[in-house]
Parts: sequence; structure tokens; C-alpha cells
Amino acid sequence: MAKTATERKYKILRIIARLNIGGPALHVIILNSELDSSTYVSQLVTGRESPAEGNMNDFAEQKNVHPIIIDALGREIFIRDDLRALVNLIRMIRREKPDIVHTHTAKAGFVGRLAAKLTGVPVIIHTFHGHVFHSYFGYLRTKFFLWLERLMAKFTDVIITVGEQQRREIVGYKIAEAEKVISVPLGLDLKPFVRTNADPELLQRELGLAPGTLLVGIVARLVPIKNHLCFLKATRVIAGKMDNVCFLIIGDGELREHLEQKTREFGLESKVIFMGFQHNLTKIYSGLDVVTLSSFNEGLPVALIEAMAAGKPVVSTDVGGVRDLILDGDNGLLVPSNDHRALALAIMYLLAKPQRREMMGKAGRRKAYPMFDKNRLLEDIDRLYRSLLTREKAGNYPG
Repeated sequence: MAKTATERKYKILRIIARLNIGGPALHVIILNSELDSSTYVSQLVTGRESPAEGNMNDFAEQKNVHPIIIDALGREIFIRDDLRALVNLIRMIRREKPDIVHTHTAKAGFVGRLAAKLTGVPVIIHTFHGHVFHSYFGYLRTKFFLWLERLMAKFTDVIITVGEQQRREIVGYKIAEAEKVISVPLGLDLKPFVRTNADPELLQRELGLAPGTLLVGIVARLVPIKNHLCFLKATRVIAGKMDNVCFLIIGDGELREHLEQKTREFGLESKVIFMGFQHNLTKIYSGLDVVTLSSFNEGLPVALIEAMAAGKPVVSTDVGGVRDLILDGDNGLLVPSNDHRALALAIMYLLAKPQRREMMGKAGRRKAYPMFDKNRLLEDIDRLYRSLLTREKAGNYPG
């Protein structure tokens, strides 16, 4: 859609529940800061994350993104807060008159899309970064969320998933008709990982480990869905068979105290290091020999994409959109969900074969970059926005 010099810029209101550390926050910050500024004016609206989650505020500041904070727009469902968030969003949309409202994550997707519908926004888009339709809640609550998403989909122009496997899942759950659901893979700033010249032994030295110690890392929030307990059980198996291995848990969250207690119960205090949130991930990935993920459910995991871009072999549970990243046996290894023995065997296989690790790392880098680089994402979203704005003749608000 060609734009003349006299045409106005299009307003994009992007809504996410919180900027906690993770892929969704990275995604929206990149879109807000780097989408073509000659065509779009982007504004980000977010709630607040809990203290244990950490946040991406430093990255947002670095990218000159200054979100509007709506305190009531949090993760949990509270009727009073949700109504307050809805009223605030309705007022904001009526004032700003965006051409597109683009929501991200479940809670923001519900409140944001409802506000957009009630105010007659021309184009409404929602992105699933994952979903809560299994491994999160009980049967009745899950059924409620399915019903809610199917209702919201009726007035959503396009539903985006971050991978083809997840698109098939969303269509399979009958959230919306297949033609309304499209896959737009994540796009991240991968050049620092691809081009890093970080010393691979620096992390080892900083941790005071003996030369030659092999490092296995998991980079994930310490929350139930990531199933760190499976990782710790695998660690116990590996530690019983290999002496020169250390295990790093990178991330923080509500389960840290519980997982530290389990580490002591398993007698792994000398083998497992809790490192908390880390900002210099190029150093972390450079120092790791194997990167793993033990989740029950995933959209398209950022940690695996970054690890692959850094040339590291990955081992993951075969869940969600992971198959969009890993070709089993080529650029990584897949194991069944919640099978700690299979996870341990896959990790030990790679630890014992340095040439295999190198080959898988190279294959992983070819898969991750440039396929999951931010430039591809920006092009995809620009193309989508232009097509929808043309179709909907954006800008015609009800009086």
C-alpha cells in the first residue's frame, strides 16, 4: 500500500499484560521501537509485573520505548481490576483513535480486544505467544478460557501465533476458523549471539570451576510451566554418572525457594548453581556446552532461539512450538515431556560427544539466523498491517 507524502501516519496501540522477562516483552518492545516510523506511530500499554518476575524496563529504555502503565492490567483475573483496566483502555482508545489495536498475551488480549471492539477500532489483532489450554489450570478453568478465546476471536481480524505448530494447535482447539489464524514467527535481535567473540571459558572462571568442567544450562523463569523439577531430576541422574559437569539455572521466579530446597534434598548443592536473571546472555551462552529446556508447554521459546543463534546444541521437551525450531537429531534433541530420564540421557549423549555438539550447534545457528531475526519480523508485521489497513479502510470511527 503506497503512501503519499500528505497521508498521515497510522497509529498502533499495542497492549500487553506486563513486561516481565521473556519473549513477549522482547517482541513488543522491538515492534514498538523499530517498526517503520515513517508509516507508523506505536504506543505500548502494559500493566506491572510481580517483583519475582523481573522486567524488561532497561531494554525498553534502551530502545526509547516509554510504556503507558495501567496498574489494573495485570496477569491474574480480578473482576474489579479488569473492569478498571477496561474503562481506562476505552478512554485511551477514544482519545487516541488508533488505526490498529494489537494485543499480546491472554489477559491483555481479552481486555484490550473488548475495549477495541466497544470503541469501533478498525483493525483488531491478537498474538498468542503461548496458550493456557493445557498444563496451566484445571478442567473447568481451562474450558472457561477456551470459551473466552472463542468469543474474542469473533471480533478479531487476525490471530497470530509465533509458529506453525502453535497455529495448528490454536486451530485444533477451534479458537477460530483456520483462515483467520496465521503464523508469524518471533523475531529477535540475534546478531549479538551470532557474532559474539566472548571467551567461552570466561563463565567457567567467574564461577570458580575447574578447567574442563562441562556446563549445562537452563534459561527460563522459575515458574511451574517450565518444569524445573524435571531438570533437577535429570541433573541427579547425570551427576551420578559424570563428575565433571556443573548445572546452571539462569532465571528467577516464584519457585526459586522451592527449587533450592529440592536441590538440597537431592544432594546437588555442589553441582547446581542458581544464577538469577542475567543481562549478559552472550557470555552465558558462550560458556554453556548444552542448553536445555524442560517445559510442559511452550509457544516458541526465546532461550532456545538465542542458544541456537549462539551455536549451542539444545535439548528440549517436545512440546508446543519447539518442533518449529528443533529437527530432532539435526540441530538438537527432543525428549518426551516430563521424562527426566530421557532428558538426562540426551544431555549425557551430547556431553560425551564434543564433535556432535559442534555439528548440532552449527546446524542450529543456520536454523535460527536469519529466520528468527528481528528484521524478518518487522517485514512480516509491516506487510500484515498494510494489508489489513487497505482492507478495512482504517480511520473511520463512529462518531
